[in-house]
Amino acid sequence: MSAPYEIPQTVVPVDQSSVEARARFITRTYNHLMGSIVLFTLLEVWFFTTGMAEVITQAMLGTSWLLVLGGFMIVTWLATRAAQTAESLAAQYAGLFFTVFAYALLFVPMLFVANSYADGTIESAALVTMLGFGGLTAVAFTTRKDFSFMGSFLRYAGVMAIVAIVAAVIFGFELGTWFSVAMVGFAGAAVLYDTSNVLHHHPEDRYVAAACQLFASVALMFWYILRIFMSRD
Repeated sequence: MSAPYEIPQTVVPVDQSSVEARARFITRTYNHLMGSIVLFTLLEVWFFTTGMAEVITQAMLGTSWLLVLGGFMIVTWLATRAAQTAESLAAQYAGLFFTVFAYALLFVPMLFVANSYADGTIESAALVTMLGFGGLTAVAFTTRKDFSFMGSFLRYAGVMAIVAIVAAVIFGFELGTWFSVAMVGFAGAAVLYDTSNVLHHHPEDRYVAAACQLFASVALMFWYILRIFMSRD
């Protein structure tokens, strides 16, 4: 899970740049987002074709799955924050790659189970995710509304989600479909917030960091949509 990050006030936001600079920034950001999705897909193909997927699945499911999920949420938050705060392009790329790799590893067990027992679920969840992301992105672009006011809510909701996962581990209860639905809503709100930052608040040289933030929100949405689809089978 990625946490919303407040852009420092000392930097010049992209919406104060020229039209050409804004267009260049948006193009670079979404090109890197698509590249991240392609890299994620290639990593999953590699895990499965080399047989590593089964090994990773057995290792992760051999421990507390909720604990693994909580750990990855925290690690990915740290990686995304590092990409957001990094000034050098190399550091931003490092944060982006780490985030993509962490999510690719995290997804292996659920994709393995879905591929084995729920035929067509992965494709359906991916399609719904892309439609949802496309619709939310269209809302942000067409309305041009600044959704930065959602930052405090997203931080609070993110902390509550981690608390819920920790409580489920400690007290041994399951986080059911209601939690997945709520997290899809959280991811949707994060997409609006992140897209708004791309349009209004990111500095022109942080397009890799912006793509990292967007990727984390898309991956989170895909994760919980996939869980909802799997719960129906």
